[in-house]
Amino acid sequence: MTRSVIIADPNTIMLQALSDLFERDRRFSLVATSKTAEGFLESCLLVPVEIGIVDWTIPQLGAERLLGILRDKPKAPRIIVYAGGGDPDVARRAMAAGAAAFLTRDVPEQQLLEVAATVAGGRMVFPYMDVRSLKQDPRESLTGREKTMLAALAKGRTNTELAAELGISINTVKFHLRNLYEKLGLRNRSQAIAFYYANHT
Repeated sequence: MTRSVIIADPNTIMLQALSDLFERDRRFSLVATSKTAEGFLESCLLVPVEIGIVDWTIPQLGAERLLGILRDKPKAPRIIVYAGGGDPDVARRAMAAGAAAFLTRDVPEQQLLEVAATVAGGRMVFPYMDVRSLKQDPRESLTGREKTMLAALAKGRTNTELAAELGISINTVKFHLRNLYEKLGLRNRSQAIAFYYANHT
């Protein structure tokens, strides 16, 4: 039984290398490749696929936001995230976002193939980490500016009022709000206000 695969990497050379690797292994059927998260999503909608191999920094969305989108979709592929080994927090973030596995870029080719087979079989593969950190208060990930904005939202401030109070542009306000919503797993201002009052101590 072959497992369908989509690969997403912004680097043409890496994308080609991964494509060749999976095309040579009879356990897998390479369905599509993409250099962007948007292209990956489009491919998933067109063709049902079991496994996604995704670079953590895939533009424009990035793997973390991509995983958040896929989490709400029925029959979404199980995602294997890979990244450079510089940030030990990436594996934790990938797991929290819903990835099925995490690998660093420097793992041997055969190990990637075995992890893909393991994930296709319904299992998860992550390096050792303290999983207690996955349950930490999401407010801890907010910057000081984002915490200020959350409190201001709860007071009914508009974007224009926020911009004036903080001495920043409307576009910068929108940027911070987008990051705030993403970190807290929220979709809009109403949810942010509800979150604030539900968690305010």
